[in-house]
Amino acid sequence: MPPRTAVFFHAHPDDEALLTAGTMAMLAAEGHRVVLVVATAGERGLADMEPGEELGRTRLEELYESAALLGCARVECLGYGDSGLSPVGGVADERPDNAFIDADTEEAAGMLAAILREERADLLSIYDPAGGYGHPDHVQVHRVGRRAAELAGTEIVLEATVNRDPLVKLLRMAGKVYRFPPEFDVRTFESAYSSSETITHRVNVRKYTRQKRAAMSAHASQASGGDSDRTLAVMLKVPGPLYRLVFGTEWFVRRGLPPGTRLRHPLDPSPK
Repeated sequence: MPPRTAVFFHAHPDDEALLTAGTMAMLAAEGHRVVLVVATAGERGLADMEPGEELGRTRLEELYESAALLGCARVECLGYGDSGLSPVGGVADERPDNAFIDADTEEAAGMLAAILREERADLLSIYDPAGGYGHPDHVQVHRVGRRAAELAGTEIVLEATVNRDPLVKLLRMAGKVYRFPPEFDVRTFESAYSSSETITHRVNVRKYTRQKRAAMSAHASQASGGDSDRTLAVMLKVPGPLYRLVFGTEWFVRRGLPPGTRLRHPLDPSPK
């Protein structure tokens, strides 16, 4: 396969490590150009330091470290404000003036499209319509990414997601022996991410889980803070062999393909 260019668009620093790090590392190792773009610096995320500019700078530094570990050739931040963690991005007058959730879709898409054109991108990775678990900035990534691909004429658009069917089954089993925090409701995952039948790409990244784990570790600020164990911290505690099993597959949806399509590589040609 001749070298191609893949752009991965995420909402905040650390999202790339959680959802697409293995695929990014694989593409880079194969000689493709990998570009990472984030919409915000994630300055309103949970951490041991107070939200704000200092946290934003820290998270961007962590992003650059993660990107280097994954073999990225370029990293860009669109410079929008982190909208916050609530389903609607927090109270409107508490959000920054430039919150990503409030961004004009055409304007933001134009900024991303300019990068896609400059890079002559063959592939753009975004999120599914629900933004995975519903974070408002993730939903906005889907909207902005879709429009940017249209503007730039980027042919392959993949929606990074998780196969929710085994995830829900695993959480239900875990709930029988582990008491989740009161705010954690397994039922919310029944409508999060994507069902197995809609997933078109199952990418085996077990050869690259060492890089994926290192990328997660680079986001140290997101492994602490809050009143309970952070998701990232829990993931990093998973033993090596089990980590390769649990995190060794990454899932994507490409719209418009025939039902039942099952592809193994993000750059596989679409079936006729």
